[in-house]
Amino acid sequence: MLLRLFLFFTIVPIIEVWLLIRIGRVIGALPTVAILLAISLAGAWLARAQGFRVIVAIRDELGAGRMPGAHILDGAFILAGGILLLTPGFFTDFLGLFFLIPATRAVLKFWLGKWLERRLRQGGFVVFRR
Repeated sequence: MLLRLFLFFTIVPIIEVWLLIRIGRVIGALPTVAILLAISLAGAWLARAQGFRVIVAIRDELGAGRMPGAHILDGAFILAGGILLLTPGFFTDFLGLFFLIPATRAVLKFWLGKWLERRLRQGGFVVFRR
C-alpha cells in the first residue's frame, strides 16, 4: 500500500507538470492559467450544487426511515472531486470533474460495488473485534 501511495504522489505531479508545459507551449501561459481558473471555479460551483442536492437527498431518506447509503457514497465522491479540483493541474481537474458529474458518479458507484463484491467473495476484508 505504501508503494502505491508513493507511486501516486510521484506520478501524478509528473503528469500535471508535463500537461501544463505541453498545453502552455501550445496556447501560452496566460490562457493556460485562465483555463485552470475557469475549471476550478466551475468545479467549485458544481461541487457546491451537487453537495447541497446530496444533503437534501440524505435528509429525505433519513426522514423516510431509510438508510441513505448510496447518497452517502455520492457525498464521498463529491468531496473527493472537490479536493481534486483544489490541486492545480489539468489531470486532477479532469478527475475531479469526473467525480462531480452525476452520470459518471453512477459509473463509479457501479465499479466500486463490483470491486467490493469481489473482495467480499474472496475474503479480502478482515474484521477485527476488541
